[in-house]
Amino acid sequence: MSSLSAQFKVYRFNPERDDKPHFQYYNLSGLQPDTMLLDILLKLKEQDPTLSFRHSCGEGVCGSDGIHVNGKNCLGCITSLADIQIKEGDEISIAPLPGFPVIRDLVVDLTQFFKQYRAARPWLSVKDPIPEIEHLQTPEQRKKLDGLYECILCACCSAACPSYWWNPDKFLGPAALLQAARFIEDSRDQYTEERLQSLNDAYKLFRCHTIMNCSAVCPKHLNPTQAIGKIKQKMLSGQDD
Repeated sequence: MSSLSAQFKVYRFNPERDDKPHFQYYNLSGLQPDTMLLDILLKLKEQDPTLSFRHSCGEGVCGSDGIHVNGKNCLGCITSLADIQIKEGDEISIAPLPGFPVIRDLVVDLTQFFKQYRAARPWLSVKDPIPEIEHLQTPEQRKKLDGLYECILCACCSAACPSYWWNPDKFLGPAALLQAARFIEDSRDQYTEERLQSLNDAYKLFRCHTIMNCSAVCPKHLNPTQAIGKIKQKMLSGQDD
C-alpha cells in the first residue's frame, strides 16, 4: 500500500487570543489510505499541542469526534483518507461541525443540541402501574425500533440540516426527532398521543423539508428523514398503529 502526502487546512479559533477564526496549514507525509482522520488529528497535535478537538472511544461508538471535512460531516475515528477520496498532494479542509457555536478550534457547544434531545422525552412513559416483570414485546413490535435506537448523538445530522441552522431554538432537528420516533413506535410506551401533540406546531417537526442531508451524513447509516416522515403520517392521519 503506497503512502501519500497531504496538506491539512484546519480551522483555528481560541477566544482568549483570536479576534476571529482563521485556518492554519499543516503538512503530513507517509500517510496510508486507510489512516483515520482522528489519527491524523493526533499527529497534528504532536506538531501543535494547542490544537483542540474532542475524541474518546476511537471506535465510532461515543460520537464525540464529529468534524466537517471537505464539506461533509463525519466521525474522525471511522473516516479514512480513502473514504474522502484523497489523492497525493491534495488539500484537506477540517473544520468544526457547522451550525453550532465554536468553543475552541474543532470543539463546538452542543448545549442546544442536547436541550432539543431532552425535549423529545427520550424515555419510556407509561400510564399503567409498573409491572413486576418486564414490559414484553413481540419480535414484530421490537423490529419496528430497528434504525431508530442506534443513534449515538454525534450531532452530524443536525449539523447538516439547514432548518436546524436557521431555527436551532425551535426546530428539534433530525437527531431529536429520530428519538421521538423511536418512542412513538415503541409498543410499550403509552404516551403516543401526547408525544404527537407536543410536536404539532409550525417549527418542532414541520420545519423538516426532506432534503435528506441528515441521512447522507449519518455514520450509523440511519435515516432520520424517513423516521420524521412516519411521525408526520401518524400525526396527519390520526392513526396510532
